[in-house]
Parts: sequence; C-alpha cells; structure tokens
Amino acid sequence: MSFQRTLRIPNDGIYPLPPGLGAFPIQRVADYLDCVPPKWRNQGGYFIPMYQQEALWLGFAGTSFKPNAVKIAIGKINAISGEALDETLHTDPQNYIVCPDQPWLDGINAGDNFIRQFVAMPLGQGYTVEAQVTDTEEFGGIQILVYEPKPGRFPDQLPETRSFSNFEMEVPRGASMEMGLGAGGKIQQKIYPDSYGLDVWDTENYGSVFVHIVNSEQYRELTNLEPPPTPITAQVYAQYKLPWFALYDEAQGDLPAVDKLSKIKPNPDQDNRSVEQEQ
Repeated sequence: MSFQRTLRIPNDGIYPLPPGLGAFPIQRVADYLDCVPPKWRNQGGYFIPMYQQEALWLGFAGTSFKPNAVKIAIGKINAISGEALDETLHTDPQNYIVCPDQPWLDGINAGDNFIRQFVAMPLGQGYTVEAQVTDTEEFGGIQILVYEPKPGRFPDQLPETRSFSNFEMEVPRGASMEMGLGAGGKIQQKIYPDSYGLDVWDTENYGSVFVHIVNSEQYRELTNLEPPPTPITAQVYAQYKLPWFALYDEAQGDLPAVDKLSKIKPNPDQDNRSVEQEQ
C-alpha cells in the first residue's frame, strides 16, 4: 500500500483521476516515542506529512491469486459505508474493498461512479469527514484493517499457469496540530463490489494500523527533517506534462452511494487559497 500525493480537485464538476505526484514519506511512530503526542504511543503505527492544500490517494498492491479484504477509515469513519469503524465485515452495505481488485482509492464513497477526494484539513474546525458525521474530531488520520481469506480459498503460492486481469497491469498515475481528511471535489471512480463473497474472508485473521497525519511544521518538530515540497497548482501539471488518467473498468460494477457519505459537504475552495499562508 502506498500514500500518493496529488493536487486538490476543484469543487466545480466531476474530474477524471488525477496523476500521482510521488509518495508521501512515511515515518514509524516507534522511532519517535520521545517526541510524539502521548496518545500516539498507544495507537502506534506511522505518520505522514501533508500540506493542508494537498490531497492524497491510496494505492494498493498485492498478490492477485490471493486477495485481501481491506477496510479504510478516516477519523475512524469507514470511507466506504460511512459507519463507525469496527472489525466486522458486511455486504449490506459493503463496508470494505477487495485488493488488488481495487487498484486505488482517492476518496469517500459519495455517489454513483464518483468519490469525494481525500483532502488534508486541520482538526478542530469542523471540516473533516469525522466532524461532519460525528460532530466531534477525536481521532483524525487514517485507519486500515486488512483481512486474510479463509484457508484453502486461494493458493498460497503463485500458480504455475495464470491469466492476467485488466487490473494486474501496472497502470501509471504518475497550525501545529494533527490533521484529518475532509471531502474535496468529485472524481470519477468506482468502488468495486466484492466478487468473491463475504464467506471467503476470515474475520478473525486481520491486521490493523493507524496512520497519523501531521502538517509540515509538526513534521519538522517531530523528526528534524524537512517535508518534501508539494505541488499545489494546476500549472504544475502543465509544467511537467502530467496527464489525467481514466481507468478502463466498464466491466466492473460500482457500489451504491450511502446516505452518510453522499451528504458530506466539500471543503470551501477559499480554504485552499488561505492555508498557504500558514506555511
């Protein structure tokens, strides 16, 4: 799994998938126990730096012959179902994705064939998805649960002969406080239904991790490292001749929208302009 930086999409329409502009650096909480907030020591995990004007998308990789069920939450709100994060898997509505069938996830499940982009927002101002769903901002960050299939459902090693699906190709995509993820502009993206069935997954065999998000100032304070500079304007795409990509996935279905996530309001565009002043 990778955390890819990209430009925030405007709130004026539905856009194709934006390209990746490089991976965010990832640091282990365990390496900075003397510096991190006390609650991080119990949560553990990792942390990444984001400028507030940035967006991210999650890239998934894995063995196609032995997939995994994956739950993604932001501020402990399930990004697929809109419910509070827990350890259960269910399909009505589906609250997980299957990887590597799902090659990437750019935001919350908010409508028919589109998502609202993951964008960085400071906690405490009411802009995060967590705040809009729960009226509180306690957790922030990203929470990930990965479930193994039940024994015997898939081979444990690469079969001698295999056929490649369309999604096994390598597709190019080119304030000092903790942060969470808000809902940005609309991007054309499907979240695929589970084609294997709920009974395939071993709900007792999973791993979980907490990925904290910090802004550039806090990243410097914690690590004494400089966060990489960020691309923040559409002109950067033109400068580097980076294209927008559409995924040829007409054969795949798409999970229906859920009320809690379809009603999430996008962050005001004026916030994108003002936050640069804090850097």
